[in-house]
Amino acid sequence: MSGGAGGEDGVASVAGCLAVVALLAVTVSIGQIGVVIVVRHRAQSAADLSALAAAGALDGGVAAGCARAGTIAGHAGFRLLECAVVDWDVTVTVESEVSLATFGSRRVRASARAGPAGPYGPE
Repeated sequence: MSGGAGGEDGVASVAGCLAVVALLAVTVSIGQIGVVIVVRHRAQSAADLSALAAAGALDGGVAAGCARAGTIAGHAGFRLLECAVVDWDVTVTVESEVSLATFGSRRVRASARAGPAGPYGPE
């Protein structure tokens, strides 16, 4: 049987396929954004742990503290980008590359500071 006026047989199938492809593209994009968010949270955790480890190892010197921060960041899958020590305060920055299949790769960085707490806040 011929379907109707103007030869519109199959138009709904093509439109349905295009809608499914568009939905899949949006789903993949949202998934990749989620990957970046997860890696960013992992980077912040690695920076926090590295800063705490460095502050805890400062009794062995600045080099020992920063070496400990690098070890902790490496175990978490990140690279120690910067380690700065001022008095007993340590500030670290970690970095990693995250691969996004369709969007290339991006760098994710996070920084954290650790050191002794003041007696009861700022004076």
